[in-house]
Amino acid sequence: MAKRKLSQYDDLATFENVIQPNLDELKEDYSLKGKWAKEYFNNDHPIILELGCGKGEYTISLAKHFPQNNFIGIDRKGARLWAGSVNAQRHSLKNAAFLRFDISFISKVFGPGEIAEIWITFPDPQPKNRQIKKRLTNPQFLRMYHALLEDGGLMHLKTDNLPFHDYTLEIIQGEGHELLMCTQDLYHSGLADPLLSIKTHYEKKFLVQGIPITYLKFKLCYP
Repeated sequence: MAKRKLSQYDDLATFENVIQPNLDELKEDYSLKGKWAKEYFNNDHPIILELGCGKGEYTISLAKHFPQNNFIGIDRKGARLWAGSVNAQRHSLKNAAFLRFDISFISKVFGPGEIAEIWITFPDPQPKNRQIKKRLTNPQFLRMYHALLEDGGLMHLKTDNLPFHDYTLEIIQGEGHELLMCTQDLYHSGLADPLLSIKTHYEKKFLVQGIPITYLKFKLCYP
């Protein structure tokens, strides 16, 4: 492993805005489950998640625009979270934090109704049929998210991958969820307000290549 990455991993252990639950801690409910706003952020503000946050561009931009909310970026990659953490520290963002763990454990980390919104930004589309269970918008994951979202909580998906967009749209329509916004070409749709125009590292690359960005906003509706 490169010395730079080793140094970054050492840094992560000291960063106050990075939390890294280990597998033993995730065998049971994590200590902050249901208490993130009160015990971590020291307030009662809504919590918004960015799943697969990479370098945390959305987490940081949202935290800047909405200081009345708490934001948590989640990813497994330490080097990416290191970049997001440093950027958040540089801007003195007390309402932004980063969690390093596998999203399959999300129900161990957050409590019922604890989350106001979830953003999924440019996830791995897991294109092969044998990878369906790993797609972050498969029905199993959506049920997990629904249990964590407050009543009326929103879901957002931005992706450059049209088949993944279409797959998610089929799930939304097939399971009877409430579709609020849908476009296969965000930046030519007239929908790209300042919030939706926040661009991640990968999004900028896709746009340079002429790849359209898709977007879905929806509410999960389970009995």
